[in-house]
Amino acid sequence: MIQNAVLEQLNTSLSGEVLFDNLHKTLYATDASVYRKIPLAVAFPKDKKDLKTLIDFATKNKITLIPRTAGTSLAGQCVGDGIVVDVAKHFTKTIAFNKEAKTIQLEPGIVRDSLNAYLKPFGLFFGPNTSTSNRCMIGGMVGNNSSGSTSIKYGVTRDKVLEIEALLSDGSTATFKEISSAEFIHKTKENTQEGNIYKAIYEELSLEANQQEIKKEFPKEIIHRRNTGYAVDEFLTSDLFGGTKPTINVAKFLSGSEGTLAFSTSITLQLDDLPPTESIMVTSHFTSIQESLKATVIAMKHNLYNCELMDKTILDCTKNNRELAKNRFFLHGDPEAVLMLEVAANTLPEAALLADQLIADLKENNFGYHHPKVYGKDIAKVHYLRKAGLGALGNMIGDRKAVACIEDTAVALEDLPNYIEEFTEIMDKYQQNAVYYAHAGAGELHLRPILNLKKKEDVVLFRKITTETAQLVKKYKGSFSGEHGDGIVRAEFIPFMIGEQNYQLLRRIKKAFDPNNIFNKGKITDAFSMDQNLRYEVDRIEPKIKTIQDFSDSEGILKLAEKCNGSGDCRKPVEAGGTMCPSYRATKDEKDTTRARANALREFLTNSEKPNRFDYQELKEVFDLCLSCKACASECPSNVDIATMKAEFLYQYQETNGYSFRSKLFANNVKYNKLGSIAPALTNAILNTPFAKAAMGVSQKRTVPKLAPKTLKSWYKNHNVISSISTSLNTGSLEKSQKTVYLFCDEFTNFYDVEIGKDAFYVLEKLGYNLQIINHEESGRSFISKGFLKEAKAVCNLNVEIFKELITVETPLIGIEPSAILTFRDEYIRLADDKASAVKIAKNVFTFEEFLAKEVENQQVDISLFTSDAKTLKIHGHCHQKALSGTHASFQILNLPQNYSVTIINSGCCGMAGSFGYEKEHYKISMQVGEDTLFPKVRNTPKETEIVAAGTSCRHQIFDGTQRIAKHPITILKEALK
Repeated sequence: MIQNAVLEQLNTSLSGEVLFDNLHKTLYATDASVYRKIPLAVAFPKDKKDLKTLIDFATKNKITLIPRTAGTSLAGQCVGDGIVVDVAKHFTKTIAFNKEAKTIQLEPGIVRDSLNAYLKPFGLFFGPNTSTSNRCMIGGMVGNNSSGSTSIKYGVTRDKVLEIEALLSDGSTATFKEISSAEFIHKTKENTQEGNIYKAIYEELSLEANQQEIKKEFPKEIIHRRNTGYAVDEFLTSDLFGGTKPTINVAKFLSGSEGTLAFSTSITLQLDDLPPTESIMVTSHFTSIQESLKATVIAMKHNLYNCELMDKTILDCTKNNRELAKNRFFLHGDPEAVLMLEVAANTLPEAALLADQLIADLKENNFGYHHPKVYGKDIAKVHYLRKAGLGALGNMIGDRKAVACIEDTAVALEDLPNYIEEFTEIMDKYQQNAVYYAHAGAGELHLRPILNLKKKEDVVLFRKITTETAQLVKKYKGSFSGEHGDGIVRAEFIPFMIGEQNYQLLRRIKKAFDPNNIFNKGKITDAFSMDQNLRYEVDRIEPKIKTIQDFSDSEGILKLAEKCNGSGDCRKPVEAGGTMCPSYRATKDEKDTTRARANALREFLTNSEKPNRFDYQELKEVFDLCLSCKACASECPSNVDIATMKAEFLYQYQETNGYSFRSKLFANNVKYNKLGSIAPALTNAILNTPFAKAAMGVSQKRTVPKLAPKTLKSWYKNHNVISSISTSLNTGSLEKSQKTVYLFCDEFTNFYDVEIGKDAFYVLEKLGYNLQIINHEESGRSFISKGFLKEAKAVCNLNVEIFKELITVETPLIGIEPSAILTFRDEYIRLADDKASAVKIAKNVFTFEEFLAKEVENQQVDISLFTSDAKTLKIHGHCHQKALSGTHASFQILNLPQNYSVTIINSGCCGMAGSFGYEKEHYKISMQVGEDTLFPKVRNTPKETEIVAAGTSCRHQIFDGTQRIAKHPITILKEALK
């Protein structure tokens, strides 16, 4: 066992760092597979010198190096007990780009979609397109020989790899690229590690017996997605080994080798011209999987750019995800399967003709009952729905999950219907309702049995189903891995799939590359067992975890954390859009992802022996930079709501370790604001002194929000009296029955944003509504964000009691501050003792924008009351608003003035997040989050354009970061009234 002192010495010798604390080892123990191995350490090398040092260390200490980029591997490639080497943070440079040759040389840590965003202005792109393309990295794609939805048109990663510069097992550098046969022979004579590799390949592949054995046992050549073992069959095209090509390229052999042969430091790719500009997606609906597969054979005759399948199981999983549900618009009825068939041409009429021909062919063969066409930007929404399918499977409630073990099989397209028919018989035998989705056009479906790997009997099934499927794939001479790789889950089946003789050939080649087995041990050759080292201990006693919030919708907080399957959607970069995950985008550290927080919580709640299972400093550290933005509650396909779990953690942890002065101050802001409002001018002056900021733990660079001269509730009392007198004197104004609406006077509007509250009264009364405020409690938002859940629960119960008989369809409750009013729709459901009443209230609770947009749709708003003047507006959505409500209502109501030009900024999180951005230790991160997206877009907006933001924190952050004043939509509408 290597001592920590030795690892510390290794750390000091690197320009990067090596971490071996409990938290980081926990976070890197899993990927997106079912496996878990605690590594010795995690390394973050900064350069090739660091990598050489790590290789030397591994050789001397007889350990393995596990290469990792985004960690989205499904087969366990990134799981191991050596040092995980994460190159995602520092190996992110583009080295060379040749537009004319259509090539690019880059380091392995560049995200695939980010690469294509860079290439788009040049009319080029990198073709292979995985479902994880907005966070997977080129190094991982090469390691797995990734394919994705576009392989039927653009091939697989191996087809695009021109050159790999890599470090070999002795620390030397080798550049593998296309060379002539004569050059290859010359290299076999070099007295170097590289020379030994070329010599071994030549000696092994020159033998005709070996060539014939490869041809006999390897998958059919027609199967393009062939990723079982090492690609030794790639060499047989060379004239040195029985083929006709006068050149050979070992780089293509390395593609798909899962980091077991060498450590890639740069990769040169062949690029393609961008696809035709106009495309149409035909989304054909079927009554059975078998029908859809037979239809695929017909559809593939139509020069498709995509041919993807989703089955009912996955489609059902998308129903309960707020973001994915928006993308189900094309579905008609309840199909058992949907094919997504994309045609493309240079003009829309040409594309339409191709789509019509495709549909006619399907109808002529009696395939499909509905064939809607999808156009323009809506096509991307359908692609997103399909891509999110993997993560959406995590939405299955309980311990039974769709398990990746046989999800990567590929057969010849003409064999696919029969193969699936026989596969279904296997599933029926084991009483399994499997999941069918993905790349039908390429002869590869991601098939998944639904198993509970916490139970021994299902672990036995795990092996049985995998074994019988391997035998079926072999029968059709298919590939057991099409694009996800062998990893742990499939590697032990390689001898069966390609024959023992070929397997021994792979072992000898591995030995030539890596004689000391330092590169990703246990993958492809001498494999780990596929049913050992699982993420969960088999037949364990399930931990009983008592929480103050109700997590019954996920069968408890632990199972909510376990819904994270590691798909890594939370690692998508800024240019991918959306909000999740702002802390990761700012730091680029795995520790600051949604995945890391879920993994850490799962690990400690499962394995803790403490009375309080939440009582860990590691959990405090991993949750520290969570902004509780709630983006994960909607953007994570598995709905892993980290903000809710963070609130529970803070409560449980602080119950044991105490609540800090600052947390008490911020959580109880209503109590202190009541005191401060006695003399608001004096309070404002004091709180903005350096001494007060230091005492409160607030950054000196922040301005503490100023209390208004009078609270909204105080103003309302006077306003209500005046309104009553006015009504009694002018009864004619009530000829039309006014609709009564209740305003939730949240604590932020009441004490700080009083003018916005007044504007709300002005707007709604002008539009003919009777707006009322009754005595109620604060929202509890500050209590929740600081983990004061007992106090939050008390507030929640009082508000539910107050409103339960009052709030109906006819008399809704509306709110101004999104984070406050939306607690009724979110946290109150988990906190309320009277849950039925909380749910009833939630159905009739709206943001101001939602309410008014609904009234507009019902033709209850006289739009002639608004100005016809022109104005340009840009909307920044509050994070909770985006996650729980959406910004479309804001867009709708701000378009009431007929000449207003309104756009929604794709701005992510502003970075303030309530008190988070005021806290001195979080100020820098808070501003970095703003700089990632929002601030530059606001700065680039013309001064005459108005910035609109519903969130009070957002408005403060926009001002601090850009010196621009943002207005609430209510204020914009008030100013727009004639």
